[in-house]
Amino acid sequence: MIAIENLTVRYRAARPHNRIITALSGVSLTVPQGTVCAIIGPSGCGKSTLLKVIAGLIRPAEGSVTIDGCPVNPRQTCIGFMPQNYGLLPWKTVRQNILLGCEIRGSRKDTRGQGMQELAAKLHIAELLDRYPHELSGGQQQRVGLARAFLLQPDLLLMDEPFSALDAITRETMQDVFLTLWQQQSVTTLLVTHYVEEALCLGQKIVLMAAQPGRVATVIDNPLGGHRELRNTTEFFRQGQALREAIRKLEVEA
Repeated sequence: MIAIENLTVRYRAARPHNRIITALSGVSLTVPQGTVCAIIGPSGCGKSTLLKVIAGLIRPAEGSVTIDGCPVNPRQTCIGFMPQNYGLLPWKTVRQNILLGCEIRGSRKDTRGQGMQELAAKLHIAELLDRYPHELSGGQQQRVGLARAFLLQPDLLLMDEPFSALDAITRETMQDVFLTLWQQQSVTTLLVTHYVEEALCLGQKIVLMAAQPGRVATVIDNPLGGHRELRNTTEFFRQGQALREAIRKLEVEA
C-alpha cells in the first residue's frame, strides 16, 4: 500500500521578487496494492509534481511517502517512471531502450533477455528491436516505453500523461495494451491524465486535484476502472459528465 501523508512542496519563483510558490499543500492519499490510481485536475494543480516527489526526484518541504509503512527509497523500491515524451534515448535502439531499466537495476541478462522477447512479441514490436526511436511512430514509441516499464517488473509504476501525444484511436488502443499488461502483473500504478475517459477507463481510484495550491479535492472509488468493455455504456457516459462538471467547478473556483 502507498501512503502519502500531508505532502507539501514549495519552490522559489525567480519572478516576481523571488516569492515562494506552494505547488502542493497537505496532500494525503492512500493507494492499495495492485490498484491503478488516476490523477486528474485543472492545469497547474501539481499532478506531475506529485509523481516526481513519489519518484524521489523532488524533495517535499513537509510530509512523507511510504510503501507498506517504509519510506520510499528508489535504491530499494523498484520504481518505473514513464514521462510524457516516453523517455526513450535517441542514440539507443529499441532493444537497448527496453533493456535499459533492467541494466541499471542489475538484473540477470538471461532473464531480462527472455522477458524482453516475450514482451516485444505481446506488444507487436518484435520486428522493431533494431530500429531507433526516430524511426518509430508515436504509438510504437509508446509500446517501447511500456515494454521497458513492465520488463522492470516494478513495485510501483508512475505514468505522467503517457498517452497524451497520441491521436484518439491510437490512445484508446494503448489504453487497452496497458490494461492487458497491468492485469498480468497487477503493478500498483499512479497515472496522471487530463482525459476524463482515460481516468474512468483505467483508474479503479480517481483522485481529483484542485489548484492554487495543489491539493486533493476528492477521491472517487471507480467500479468502471479496468473494465474496457464498459467504455461504451450509459453509466460510463454519465460518470464522465459528472467528472467533467466537477473539474469545471474547480477551475471556476481557482
